[in-house]
This record gives sequence, C-alpha cells and structure tokens, in this order.
Amino acid sequence: MVSRSRYALPLSPSLEPKFDALAAELDVRVLASASSGSGSDRRFALVRPVRPRALDGPAFYALLPFRVARELRAFRPDAVLAQGAQEAALCVLGRRLARVRTRVIADIHGDPAAPARLYGSPRRRLLAPVADALARHGLRRSDGVRTISAYTSGVVRGVGVEPTAEFAAFMDLEPFLESAPAQPPERPVALFVGVLERYKAVDVLARAWRIAAPRVPDATLHVVGRGELREILQALVRDLPAQARWTESLPTPEVARALDEATVLVLPSRSEGLGRVVVEAFCRGRGVVGSRVGGIPDIVEDGVSGLLVAPDDAHALADALVRVLTDRGLAERLGAEGRRAVEPWLATPEEYARQIRDLVEKVVT
Repeated sequence: MVSRSRYALPLSPSLEPKFDALAAELDVRVLASASSGSGSDRRFALVRPVRPRALDGPAFYALLPFRVARELRAFRPDAVLAQGAQEAALCVLGRRLARVRTRVIADIHGDPAAPARLYGSPRRRLLAPVADALARHGLRRSDGVRTISAYTSGVVRGVGVEPTAEFAAFMDLEPFLESAPAQPPERPVALFVGVLERYKAVDVLARAWRIAAPRVPDATLHVVGRGELREILQALVRDLPAQARWTESLPTPEVARALDEATVLVLPSRSEGLGRVVVEAFCRGRGVVGSRVGGIPDIVEDGVSGLLVAPDDAHALADALVRVLTDRGLAERLGAEGRRAVEPWLATPEEYARQIRDLVEKVVT
C-alpha cells in the first residue's frame, strides 16, 4: 500500500483495527510518510519529513518510484495499492525500475485534478498540466482501479477507464456511535471540520458567515481545522468575536462532542471525494449544509438529510445556513434523516479487509 498519508507509530486506536484486519487477510506492507512517534511496526516503511517543509512534498514524489522499486524487490508483493492516480503512475514507473510484474491498483478517493489546483500554495497550480497527464497515465496503465463512491467512479470513467471495484474507505465511526445523538443546542451553532485549504472553500464559508451572521445574531460559527488559509479565520474571529470561534485541532472524541454542540454541519467544498465528516455528522444526528460537488450528493439528499447549494456561492450558502439555524424543527428533521441514511456506511474493519482482498485477487488472477 502506497500513499502520501502520514502515520505515527504506534498506530492510533482508530487505525489499529483497520490494519490488524488487513493483516489477517493479506501480508501487508505500507510505504507512506512518517508523522510522529518513535515506535516500530514491520508492516510500515515510513519516510521521514524533509526540511524545510516546502521541500517535503517534492522530495517524497521525486523519490517515490525508487522507493517503490526497492520495496518491490525486497517484499515481492502480488499487488501495489496506490492511493491516488499520480501515485499510481509513479508506482508503475517503480515497477519498471524493479523489473517485476507486480500488479498496480489505483485507489481513487477524489478528483485527481484537485490537489494541484486546490491544495496548498497557489504556486502548485503551475504543476496542474503535469499532474493531469500523470493522473491519466496512472489510471490507464494500472492493472485495476478501486473507487469509493459513484462520483469517483464517474471521474475514472471520464478518462476511459472502468473501475474494478467500488466500495467506501473504512471509517472508524465508533466514537460517533457510542451514545444516542444529543438534542440540538438551544443557541444555534454551525460547525465546520476540515483542513483550511482552498478545496474546502473556507474562504467561501467566511464570506457566507459575514452575510449570515447579522441575520442570526444569536448564532455561532465554530471552525475546527488548520491549514494554509488560517489568516481568513483569524480575520473572521477578529471581526465577529461574538459569533465566530476557531479551534485548530480536536481529538476524535472531541469532534463528536463538537457535533453534539452544533445545530448543523457545514461543508462548502469545491472538491470532495466522499466527505467522511458528513458520515460522522449523520452518526450524531446532525444534518448538513453543503455544496453540490463531488461525493457530497452521494451521501446528502437535498431537502431530506441536508441542504445543498452551488459551490462558490456565498450568498446561497448564507441563505441555507440562516434557514437551518432559524428553524429548529428543520434542523431536527434533517438530523433524523441523516442518522437513518448512515447505515450503509457502517462497515467493520473485517468487511473492509475482505473487500481489499477480493480486489487484489480479482486483479492478480
């Protein structure tokens, strides 16, 4: 398994069941980035961060084919599951360098065009044509493609490739299911949880809240996250101290509590593969105000479990927030429907691991 994801060892309680279940089905090796921690796990080959930080990503991707080739020669896997279309292309190159016949499976969780355009520094957009070409190459040269939603399957079909399998990524939802959903708070609260990046449209959210706040003077926007657009949140909290607050990070149980203390989740993304936080909100009986993009409509039914608006439309987002925050009955109905809609997403680690094994067997046989 190859990805840019960052892992800390020993694994957190939320990740350990996933990899234990995978290890029961397959002999697994993970090539990814190191986050923190000093533990060891023979299943993981983690790449330490490069300093300065601006060089970390370029160094990881530049060296990835060579690291993949080394792992292929040493580990001799039947298949490589590469998370991302560009990563799949680099794994295909690594396979060529290693001169082995290992199958490569592209594991697609979102729009391959988004990272270069909507993540990190705006300078990354200069790399978009190269990233797009690499993504197409990765999808077309892979031996199989796994997608996580109807939306991501459509993205893959858009480049002329039929997904080998479609199933959701494993989500540890236990912290969100430990107790019955709480009643919405007396004072209305809109909650955003996610990275402060362009693809999450935090700038649109800030503009929308400046429009909505005067219309719901007793309401608060609570933002949880960190990222490149932190200055936008700093300005919002400075200008609306009574109606906006910002928490950079929360452990998972505290995210569940923040949802309990909120009236509605807001997710105004410009790009979204699936939207795990939507599933978490549904577990806590909270509806969603979100943008009609990516995998969000795959989960949220407009007018039933949430309200969907066009992306980048701050006025429409503000109107939807005001509508939910001023109508407690509507908020409760959306939350109740969301709680019912979450059932298909409640897969166990063992079910996920069996799906991964079935995918590998389908590609290698």
